[in-house]
Amino acid sequence: MLIENHLKIVKSASVKKSIGFHSKSWKFQLAYYIAKTINQVMDKVKFELEFPLRASPKMLFPFLSTPSGLSEWFCDDVNSRTELFTFFWDGSEEQARLLKKQQDKMVRFRWLNDEEDGLDTYFEFRIEVDAITHDTSIIVTDFAEEDELDEAKQLWDSQINELAHTIGA
Repeated sequence: MLIENHLKIVKSASVKKSIGFHSKSWKFQLAYYIAKTINQVMDKVKFELEFPLRASPKMLFPFLSTPSGLSEWFCDDVNSRTELFTFFWDGSEEQARLLKKQQDKMVRFRWLNDEEDGLDTYFEFRIEVDAITHDTSIIVTDFAEEDELDEAKQLWDSQINELAHTIGA
């Protein structure tokens, strides 16, 4: 969708002139312009956080992957239809697509807003068990704009603390 919008803009003569399009190399210049614009939009930074929890993967996984489990700690309510999940918070809602799911190991979602904007971002819950100590941890992977990184990390810390309280870990 983002690229389609840029193609419409670039077709106008005034934009072609203002960004320096020349007839012989217009495809290369268009690709460069689109890539440059996407990079301006895509200044989200990937980050991972690890949270130790006293719970087995089998007990923990439904809280990360099912509507009923997610609604107990992540948001007010969740509806799902196949791979499309709708999350509700205080009168607002966001939709995410389930991208990947491995039983008792991990689940990955992409917000539809990011998908529509052509962003290759996601949020993921991965369950890891230490081979020696048998301690269980949740690894949260997410993306945030650089100036919002600390807030995003604090939000996940709060959310996972809510999860730990919910499951009694």
